[in-house]
Amino acid sequence: MATVKGIDTAAMLENIKAQFRGLNPNDPASWPLVPKAALCTLVTAAIVVALWFVWLSTSAEELEAEQKKEEVLKSDYQKKLAQAVNLDALRKQREQVQQYVTQLEKQLPSKAEMDALLSDINQAGLGRTLAFEHFRPGQVIVKEYYAELPISIRVSGRYHDIGAFASDIAHLSRIVTLNNLDIAVAPNGLVMESTAKTFRYLDTDEVAAQRKATGKGGKKK
Repeated sequence: MATVKGIDTAAMLENIKAQFRGLNPNDPASWPLVPKAALCTLVTAAIVVALWFVWLSTSAEELEAEQKKEEVLKSDYQKKLAQAVNLDALRKQREQVQQYVTQLEKQLPSKAEMDALLSDINQAGLGRTLAFEHFRPGQVIVKEYYAELPISIRVSGRYHDIGAFASDIAHLSRIVTLNNLDIAVAPNGLVMESTAKTFRYLDTDEVAAQRKATGKGGKKK
């Protein structure tokens, strides 16, 4: 009989095996000590393994979410870094845009200068020996920052004079466009019908009134 320092190991093993015989699976409470301990160890191990996999799954999702946040932050950082590096260039571009806008504003007459501009358009035609059959300003169309004035015109004259008149209009100090051109042959040359459009900037009171009307200057009272 095998013994270990006075312990009969064979008898001990046989005793342990005997405890696993005839166990009632429906009544674990009645089991001997060793089977109970083995069952508790197995259940504990199963719970630990299950919790481990659940934790790993949750950690993987959290890791993926954090990695996405990291990519967004890196992209945002790179954009801001590029803006910081190009800050001087962006300021120069802004100044250039402001200068361009100022130049365009200078080409827009004020309300008081509109009569002079209409006279310039009329003189441009007369200076090319064109005959105005009608010259009729229309209804002013007010936009957010400027007003548009359409002018219905009909002039007659020679081909080259009408072309020179259109060129003179394009080179006026103020912005004037010729729209809906219709040129027809007439007994003494050509007849041109068009809608000339000129623009003027709104004064401070007009801008405030327009913003209020469109609801951009605050709620109506």
